Amino acid sequence: MGLITSDLELSRRLESAEGHGCIECVEARAAVSPEAGARWIEVAGASAMYDGAESPMTQTFGLGIHQPIAAEELDVIERFYFDLDAPVHHEVSPLADASAFALLNERNYRPIEFTSVMYRPLEKAVALAGRSNEKVSVRLIEADESELWVQTAAEGWSEATEFAGLILDLMRIVAARQGALSFLAELERRPIAAGAMFIHDGVAVLAGASTIPAARRQGAQLALLDARLRYAVGLGCDLAMMCAAPGSSSQRNAERQGFRIAYTRTKWRLDRR
Repeated sequence: MGLITSDLELSRRLESAEGHGCIECVEARAAVSPEAGARWIEVAGASAMYDGAESPMTQTFGLGIHQPIAAEELDVIERFYFDLDAPVHHEVSPLADASAFALLNERNYRPIEFTSVMYRPLEKAVALAGRSNEKVSVRLIEADESELWVQTAAEGWSEATEFAGLILDLMRIVAARQGALSFLAELERRPIAAGAMFIHDGVAVLAGASTIPAARRQGAQLALLDARLRYAVGLGCDLAMMCAAPGSSSQRNAERQGFRIAYTRTKWRLDRR
């Protein structure tokens, strides 16, 4: 495999993969709860998703990364959210075309969040740092185990405060995706951790991994990572992707396992004064 560098081509692949995973969730919501009005549109190569005014999936991906964005095209995106009485959020790669940043600054957007977007090339042999716990096993859930996965994932995220009231609902939508890849880690057959994976264009997006508080520091996350990377290799993926808060323990753990920071992405919010 040739050297993969952090450039525009890589950013396009990573942003498209995460955006596609978000689209899958929005489509799952539309199928499970049509009354919610979940929907998405594509404008100038950017995907604008709506999953409810409070959902973290209500945002865009890919603004300015595939092509320049014109003022009238951003008008269409903003009107999409205005009509749904939803906030306007854009996840924007620093490699996006300069037109995106010019428009964001002209229109009273402000940065509200930064994300380390990380990647790791995948080869047939997956080698991770750290000692595995032979008592921990990982498997894809069966068709009738979605709620078990949801409850395990939600318990793992129970100490998160930002979206505390939405966790169960969000996990159910993640599990309801068409072709969902939901992994469960078990310690002596007892579920202790859960993780999800999205696949798009050879990129495996690792998301939603959590361990229940009572079972932490027993190797569940290492086992989940190993299982998902191996599964991705089996599907022919050449890249793995994950995101974390800059400087966080999640970022440091990912770097220990061969992930590199591709760039720091910025979330922009429209100040509708």
